[in-house]
Amino acid sequence: MTGRYAADHQRSMNDPNGYWGDAAQDIVWIEPFKKVLDDANPPFYRWFTGGVVNTCYNALDRHVESGRAEQAALIYDSPVTNTKATYSYRQLRDAVALFAGVLADLGVAKGDRVILYMPMVPEAAIAMLACARLGAVHSVVFGGFAANELATRINDAKPKVIVSASCGIEVAKVIPYKHLLDGAIDMATHKPDHCVILQRPMEKASMVAGRDVDWAEAVAKAKPADCVPVAATDPLYILYTSGTTGQPKGVVRDNGGHMVALKKSMKTVYDMDPGDVFWAASDVGWVVGHSYIVYAPLLQGCTTLLYEGKPVGTPDAGAFWRVISEHKVKALFTAPTAFRAIKRDDPNAEFLKKYDMSCFKTLFLAGERCDPDTLNWAETHMKVPVIDHWWQTETGWAICANPMGLERFPVKPGSPTKAVPGWNVQVLDEAHHPAKPGQVGALVMKLPLPPGSLPTLLNADERYIQSYLEEFPGFYKTGDAGFIDEDGYVYVMSRTDDIINVAGHRLSTGGMEEVLASHPDVAECAVIGVADQLKGQLPLGFVVLKAGVAKPHNEIVKEIVALVRDRIGPVAAFKTALVVKRLPKTRSGKILRGTMQKIADQQEYKMPATIDDPAILGEIDEALTIVGYAHGRKE
Repeated sequence: MTGRYAADHQRSMNDPNGYWGDAAQDIVWIEPFKKVLDDANPPFYRWFTGGVVNTCYNALDRHVESGRAEQAALIYDSPVTNTKATYSYRQLRDAVALFAGVLADLGVAKGDRVILYMPMVPEAAIAMLACARLGAVHSVVFGGFAANELATRINDAKPKVIVSASCGIEVAKVIPYKHLLDGAIDMATHKPDHCVILQRPMEKASMVAGRDVDWAEAVAKAKPADCVPVAATDPLYILYTSGTTGQPKGVVRDNGGHMVALKKSMKTVYDMDPGDVFWAASDVGWVVGHSYIVYAPLLQGCTTLLYEGKPVGTPDAGAFWRVISEHKVKALFTAPTAFRAIKRDDPNAEFLKKYDMSCFKTLFLAGERCDPDTLNWAETHMKVPVIDHWWQTETGWAICANPMGLERFPVKPGSPTKAVPGWNVQVLDEAHHPAKPGQVGALVMKLPLPPGSLPTLLNADERYIQSYLEEFPGFYKTGDAGFIDEDGYVYVMSRTDDIINVAGHRLSTGGMEEVLASHPDVAECAVIGVADQLKGQLPLGFVVLKAGVAKPHNEIVKEIVALVRDRIGPVAAFKTALVVKRLPKTRSGKILRGTMQKIADQQEYKMPATIDDPAILGEIDEALTIVGYAHGRKE
């Protein structure tokens, strides 16, 4: 395989029409595309224009028709409910067709939006695929988000129907969903016509007459729906990602380019063949769940694994090894956070010795930068390649990876290796000139982006340009800083905006600051992300109180923490705030969040030339001593 990567990557740069046109032959087209790359309206590039296709057909029906009908398509493993189930390709297709019939009976048609607010159960994947079958556009909202966050997405997506469940489960705790859903609909200006509710046995949800529909009852009456032809450039889904303004951005994913890119990535990046078992230990609420729990493995004819549990505590730090061994998983894709948790509870990997792992070939890590200690621990104990790779909600699949299906490169800890074929990754300095090897700058991708990446934001073309394309003309701004070394290895060092990464979940500190500022006793505030050995980053709040506030500081902090939990959700992991006399600012009034973060992480920093009062940095350092102990960064 030596040399295949260079040839593939060079072709994808020099002849994108030929490279992606060949890849598109692996997809079943109802009508062939007229053009591979449509560059008639830059920067709004489109792929496979003129083509007509259906994503659900390519994920399910084609495999039933080509001899994989009885192969396992989806394995459900839920240690939190002690439940396991396997769906063959035929069974999954039939379940999806029936639920598509339910949605069609409720008036859902091609182009309509459907919001899914679901736990990690097979019905979540079934609902996603049912939308794709009808040509409807799904928008999955992670079940951990609070009612007002869901309401924001309802107003933006304007769904005809919302699909939800009576509850989710966090280890041993039942999390009721229905009151959150009802509260979100009450808050939202847009009202869905119907809600389909999956009643789980551990929590019975109350139903709103005339609006709410019971999943099981509706499926029992439904007739299967056929696949609806859609344009390759029609949207498949919307996925909201945090915006720096606190207003979520609706990333749009199309049908044709998405399928071509994901199917090709299953072999190029993950070295997965039809019939192999692939496990992405993520959630369907995140882009990893969309791309690599639901769509990519099924497009490739693999068996995908949907896991409702945790890496530790369900029941122990051997949970992942049990799943891999039992279901003959060939490759696992998860976040470094999961392995930090396993390492914390079982530092010598004693649980690993209990399981036959001979089926397991590769571990893929993404969602946050993989620290060298975690990578080395996994390599030492698992004795398989550990592949750190880098991508974003916006890109939909890996920008940089060790391309296991093409050519395996030596691992360099701290680097996700090289740009995957299709991606033109560059580093630009502050003057927007190409950086030298090893020089840190802004990581960008030269336009046009490859298939599968976002063509725009929902109803926000101008915001798409402002957010991603305006700062570096001709390039997509990743918002990450890093460098490329002499061997072409890419290093992703940090975010360049105020998005922090909590256990692989990108969250806006600006959104959290809005919540803190809403407290009646708070005059001003700032939120930064501080380093955490387990979760990568944790949010830390600083608040300056209004004059004359007599309430004890610890009470105010408790109220602030509760506010964030209520308005953003437990996913924010916001547990610590610090009352300070003042915040460090520039003379123009800008809060020095970056400097505060360096102090909190005990990194060296330069005294900003524009700071209004240098003495405040010493005060912040002293105040952070307490928080430093709380976050485990000091002995």
